[in-house]
Amino acid sequence: MTTQVAQDQLELYRTQIETALGQAVDGSRAPVSLYEPCAYVLSGGGKRVRPLLVMLAADAVGGSGAQALDAGLAIEIFHNFTLVHDDMMDHAPARRGRPSVHVKWDENVALLVGDLLVGVAYDHLLRTQTDRLRPLLDRFTECVVTVCEGQALDKEFESRADVSLDDYLLMIAKKTGCLIAVSLEIGGLIGGGDARQVAALRSFGEHLGRAFQIQDDLLDITADEKLFGKQTGGDVLEGKKTFVLLHARECPTLSAADRALLGRVVARDGLTAADVPAVRAVYERTGALERA
Repeated sequence: MTTQVAQDQLELYRTQIETALGQAVDGSRAPVSLYEPCAYVLSGGGKRVRPLLVMLAADAVGGSGAQALDAGLAIEIFHNFTLVHDDMMDHAPARRGRPSVHVKWDENVALLVGDLLVGVAYDHLLRTQTDRLRPLLDRFTECVVTVCEGQALDKEFESRADVSLDDYLLMIAKKTGCLIAVSLEIGGLIGGGDARQVAALRSFGEHLGRAFQIQDDLLDITADEKLFGKQTGGDVLEGKKTFVLLHARECPTLSAADRALLGRVVARDGLTAADVPAVRAVYERTGALERA
């Protein structure tokens, strides 16, 4: 497959995904107070990496990406549920350049919207035409539980001062890596892949998920806020134990002043947006940004 043909295939799948997501929830349905914000979430755009991976994995084992569309939608809808609740827990004011649901409406609406999205996700998964529906449901449900565990660890780490890089890697494997891994695994199952192929796809997804989250940590402190769609340095202000923070703290040449500043990040000791450039400078001096 040439690069242009592959790109055309990606754009076709992305168009199919966007069209289907636009039809997944009727924003005018009653009660509008629930369905309008739900439709708002699904219209927020994004790279649609996870549903694309589901469809491409089905193709990769000789199956049909089109057959995997509903499962891809299930993954993407569930992913958006996690974003709605994450934004509320993280007090994030914006997502993809638009107000977060809990800001545009309120926290009660955000809770209900997230709950509804889980149901909509399962509805789409159940539409998948495959004789492997039970293992799809098993993998998806396991992932729902695992992602919740990862989010719990992420929040727990905010109040712990002893988080190690190994702790961090376990957390991101659950919170971020699992959903990417299961996207590829489910796509392989729908496409008719054998046990070896499906295992290989899942392994690839686990590694890709790790890279994806570390890149997200990096973007939080380095990206342009308008392009990133989120507040730059939000992880710093929330005291999140990111790859760059943990790597910098373990640097043997860390100065006393820099250690004190990072200690304030860990303790969430009154840092403001004005402090973010100084924290970034520490990450640069310790090689954390380069390592990420």
